[in-house]
Amino acid sequence: MSSPRTTVIAFLALAILIAAGLALLLLSRPEPIHITIIPPQPTATPAPTATPLPILVYVTGEVSLPGTQHLLPHGSRVADALAAAGGLTDLANKTLVNLAGNLRDGDHIHVPSIEKESLDAALPTPAGGALVRVNSASQEMLETLPGIGPATAQRIIAYREQVSQFDGLADLDEVPGIGPATLERLKDLIAFD
Repeated sequence: MSSPRTTVIAFLALAILIAAGLALLLLSRPEPIHITIIPPQPTATPAPTATPLPILVYVTGEVSLPGTQHLLPHGSRVADALAAAGGLTDLANKTLVNLAGNLRDGDHIHVPSIEKESLDAALPTPAGGALVRVNSASQEMLETLPGIGPATAQRIIAYREQVSQFDGLADLDEVPGIGPATLERLKDLIAFD
């Protein structure tokens, strides 16, 4: 049996060991890590662009459904209109049809017959409708062009009245609101005489 003195010494030794362990634990604790979160710089959100409206075209001649109107997405081609009209018949004169022609709202696409070539020659397939004459067109006519709304049409008219007539695409590029993408869409649809 152990004496009370031995028990006290053992208890004190145990207390000293516990205190030394706690001191060692506190002294060897690593430095806290500071984390800094740097959010990314805000980026500019592009302005929304207007969604082009569908176009309505009229198809006649040597197609499966002649004399029909078709609502097509903006940017459609003559080939799309002919497909909507059921495709070409066996009598279609394919050499007179520009399948890659751009369509605009209100276009009339006529597919001539190989049997009536002289009669149909008066109605060739348009390459995208009549050209809009920029130097004399009304605001309403200018607004029929892709990418030209009321505000841009007014700026075109103001430019030609206050600055000068347009001699070509480069001059039209001077109008605020008209950029390279719009000029590319307009190049085959406008004239400067």
